[in-house]
Amino acid sequence: MIQIVNLDFWYTKKKPLFSKLNLRMTPGKIYGLLGKNGTGKSTLLKLLVGGLFPKQGTVRVGEYQAKNRQPEMLEDLYFLPEDMTHSAISIQAYENAYSGFYPKFDHQKFLELLSLFEVQLDSKLSDLSFGQRKKVMISFGLATNTKYLLMDEPTNGLDIPSKSQFRKALLRGFIEDQIVIISTHQIRDLNQLIETVIILDNGQVIFNQDVLDIEEQLLFTKSISEEALPELIYSEGIAGGYVHLQPNSTGEPSEVELEVLFNAVIANPNISQQYLNR
Repeated sequence: MIQIVNLDFWYTKKKPLFSKLNLRMTPGKIYGLLGKNGTGKSTLLKLLVGGLFPKQGTVRVGEYQAKNRQPEMLEDLYFLPEDMTHSAISIQAYENAYSGFYPKFDHQKFLELLSLFEVQLDSKLSDLSFGQRKKVMISFGLATNTKYLLMDEPTNGLDIPSKSQFRKALLRGFIEDQIVIISTHQIRDLNQLIETVIILDNGQVIFNQDVLDIEEQLLFTKSISEEALPELIYSEGIAGGYVHLQPNSTGEPSEVELEVLFNAVIANPNISQQYLNR
């Protein structure tokens, strides 16, 4: 479990990034961490891995305080940052050098994921494109089989086919008691992948809901015209018409449009209280 309690953090004290932020994450889920640029998504991940320290409050990963960076915590946690630099070594050499830090690392799983991404094991990391290097690191991270897997903008640099491969790789590599956190602003890449949506804004978690609950209680529909719908929560124009968000009075689930949901929550941070926590 991940538990954040009354977290305060700032880079400049005059401009706090987080103020009394609280968040709890439980095993067996893929979380999508969403927010506008500058809301602290990457910072929150760095706090979870102990790369940054809280000014006030606590950040616990399992039984450990993240800031202490105890080896027992780090061997069960893998963090994929957005930006990566690598020396001129082969993928095989990289695996040999770093897999030993993760006791549950699975070499065969690593090979299978590289094959899914169509990356050769004997390739040199420095010879690969940014997108190809990211595929290697995603494959390595999934092969660590750590209980906590954190990825910051993992689909940046991936082309359209590779994004589809990423979704397949994540679902194939996910293990039952894992907590996976994906921070991204490329929201469409997470559709039909994440199980819980977390949205940050103004130093707080303003939305934290399971996709199944969203499907049951909110209705996403499309039309060619901007209709006057009953209890309309939000509407926005798309190519060829409009997409609408309203309470789900039928109980029949509809597919969650993450980008629309995100825009609706930013426009009205009280959506959870008004429509989902009743």
